[in-house]
Amino acid sequence: MKKLYINRLLPCFVLCLMVQSKCMAQNSENRKGKIPTKNQVWTQDEEDVKATIEQFLIVAGNYNLDAMANMMADKASLAIARLRDGKWTTETMLIEDRLAAAKKSVNRPYFEPVNEYTIHVSDGHLAFVKADAVLHAFGVPLLHNIDYFTLIKENEVWKFINISFTSTRIPEAERIYDPIIFAKSYAQVWCIQNPDFVVLFYAEDGSLNINNGIASVGRTAIAKDAKAFMDAFPDDMIVAFDRLIQTSKGIEFHWTLTGTNSGIKASPIKSFWRGTGKKINISGFELWQLNENVLIKKSIGTFDADEYNRQLNYIIKNQEPRGPSDRHGRARPQSINKELSFRSR
Repeated sequence: MKKLYINRLLPCFVLCLMVQSKCMAQNSENRKGKIPTKNQVWTQDEEDVKATIEQFLIVAGNYNLDAMANMMADKASLAIARLRDGKWTTETMLIEDRLAAAKKSVNRPYFEPVNEYTIHVSDGHLAFVKADAVLHAFGVPLLHNIDYFTLIKENEVWKFINISFTSTRIPEAERIYDPIIFAKSYAQVWCIQNPDFVVLFYAEDGSLNINNGIASVGRTAIAKDAKAFMDAFPDDMIVAFDRLIQTSKGIEFHWTLTGTNSGIKASPIKSFWRGTGKKINISGFELWQLNENVLIKKSIGTFDADEYNRQLNYIIKNQEPRGPSDRHGRARPQSINKELSFRSR
C-alpha cells in the first residue's frame, strides 16, 4: 500500500518540479526583458492609459522634465522601494520636488520597456496599472522595476496622481548587451531636443558622415549635426526604429523620420530661413562600426535627400540664404518602435 502511494505521488512531485523550473526560467527571462506583453484586446480607456504610460516612460528616460511635469496632476506623489546589497530602502516625495532636484543633477538617458501590463479602469475616470519593466542603459539591463501607476482623467486627459515602484538590480550574469535594445535606446534619445544625449551613444572620438558629406568627428561636432535636425523639427520629431541588419561592412540601423518642419530653419541639410510647415516621412539608415565598449565608433548615414526636399516643397528662389550650405543631414531615431529584425553575426 505504501509503495502504491509513493508510485502515485512521484509523478505529481516530478510535475511540480517541472512547473517550478519553468516558472523560474520565465521569471529570469522576464527580468531580461525578453517576454513581451501578451496579445490581448484592450478597451479604449485601457489603450489610452497604456499609451499615456508608454509616453511617460519615453520622456522620463529622456529626462524631458517639462514634458513629465505636464503629465502630472496637482500634488502628484512618488514612492520608491529599492533593494540594494540585501537591504531595502524607501523614499517618498512629491513629484514636483523630484523634478526640481533632477534639474540640478547630471542625468543620463535610460530605456525602460514594459514586459507586461495589468490595467484596471474604474468608471472611466480612475486607472490602476501594474507594469513589469526592465531599465536598460546603452543596451545593458540594469534594474528590474515593478511600476505601479495611478491615473485620473481630467478634462478627458489621463494624468498621474501617483507613481510607485520597487527596484532590484539585475544579477551581473544577466547584464548582457542587447543590440536591439541599444538601437531602441538610441532612437529614443533622438525624440528630445537634447543632442548631448545622442552623442553619449558615440565613442569620444566617434564620427558621423551624412550622405557622403564631410564627417563630423568627436561628440561636440556630432552634437551640432543632431541639433540641426532638432532645430528643424522642434515640436514633433519622431524617429521610428525599423530594424537592424548585420552586413559584412557593419550593422545597418534603419529608421523612419516623421515630423513637422516648424523650426527656425527650413532644413538641417540646407541653410535657409524659416521652416516650411510641411510634414515629413522619410526613411534611411546608418551603417555602424562599434568599438570595444559597444559604442558607435563610426556612423555613415544615408537617406534620399531629393525626396526629403520634395516633401518639404522647397522653393529655393523664395528663400533667403543664411550662409554657406551645411553638409547633408540625417535623421534621428525613437521610441515608437516598428517591428524589427536583427540578423545575427
